[in-house]
Amino acid sequence: MRYSFTAVDRAGARVQGEMDAADLDSALRQLAAQNLRPISVHPAAARKSGNSWFSGKITVGDKIFLARYLSLMLRVGTDLLSAINILIEDFQKPAMRNFLMEVKRNLAQGQQFYVAFAAYPKVFSAVFVNLVRAAESSGTLQSTFEQLTHQLQRDEDIRKQVRTAMIYPIILLAVATVIIIFLSLFALPRISKVFADTAIEPPFFSKVVFAVGGFVGDNVYALALLVAFAGVGFYLGFIRSLTGRQLLQRTLASTPIIRNVYRDLAVQRFASTLSSLLRAGLPIIESLHITADVVGVDSFRIALRRIADDGLAKGLSIADSFRREAVFPAVIVNLVAISEKAGHLEEVLGTIADFYATNIQSSIKSLVTFLEPVLLLIMGFMVAIVALAIIIPIYQLTSNF
Repeated sequence: MRYSFTAVDRAGARVQGEMDAADLDSALRQLAAQNLRPISVHPAAARKSGNSWFSGKITVGDKIFLARYLSLMLRVGTDLLSAINILIEDFQKPAMRNFLMEVKRNLAQGQQFYVAFAAYPKVFSAVFVNLVRAAESSGTLQSTFEQLTHQLQRDEDIRKQVRTAMIYPIILLAVATVIIIFLSLFALPRISKVFADTAIEPPFFSKVVFAVGGFVGDNVYALALLVAFAGVGFYLGFIRSLTGRQLLQRTLASTPIIRNVYRDLAVQRFASTLSSLLRAGLPIIESLHITADVVGVDSFRIALRRIADDGLAKGLSIADSFRREAVFPAVIVNLVAISEKAGHLEEVLGTIADFYATNIQSSIKSLVTFLEPVLLLIMGFMVAIVALAIIIPIYQLTSNF
């Protein structure tokens, strides 16, 4: 059973934490063995993971704050355990407090710092964990956390730019959908009934639109459920499957304008991740495998693993290994070859990551500039079809009087 405790050490400093013990007496004995005088000991609440709905999830903002704070505290000479104790007092979010308490317990038990991060793979990526592990071994935690702060902030900025760019197109599609649903449920059935009660035969085009609108109006709830189930089924059975994901990625990689953003995102993520891992001192083959796992695009993932296993592991140079993979732009391959000879591959990769991060911004602006008029035309076309189906027969009806 887990117990929370507050105690005082020999120097009179207050200590808080949690421990595993069979019962209350065992917990008190453990405190005594650590020369701690208990103030309060009570059963701890069930630990909430970083994904708990009740404790809230650990966000990218939390991770950026954590990395920035630890970098600052280590720079001014604060030891790691003291920095964690201050953070525990500063963070009010239960998910972060629970995580930091676990970090503190691990450090108190002599475990390595990165172990707590590795226990939360859905929150902290393999890159984050391995950077901390390498930095802990080499004694460069301060610079690594500073680097992680920059990397996490840049990745979050790119994600925000992509989300912001998609807001306007989504609003346009939502407005068009609401208009069509409103016309199908209210306008079309009433107008269709007017013509059904008269001897005037509407044009074939209008009859088709009226029939579709009537069908939608009569089966709106069933259609809504069908669309919802189809969407869930499409996501679970297609998007999350390997075949579906590969087909989606091939579609994105071949769609004009979108493919530029898609490729740039993959290249930027590859360069940024591999640069960070090499700066931390990880071997290049291990770094390539970790980068492959987090790059997010299957073609890049497969290429990076081939570079590591079929190229470098078999004695090929980095440049020759990259030249065998057509997925990488020629400029990347050439820069890798030059930097390998000069001996500063990680610096060149960092420069490439910065360049592509800037290039992504331009690509996103181009994408939005293209999508806005296209979506406006689509919305106008959809509304125009329904409007013409209504106006033409009404004009016929009025011209008969």
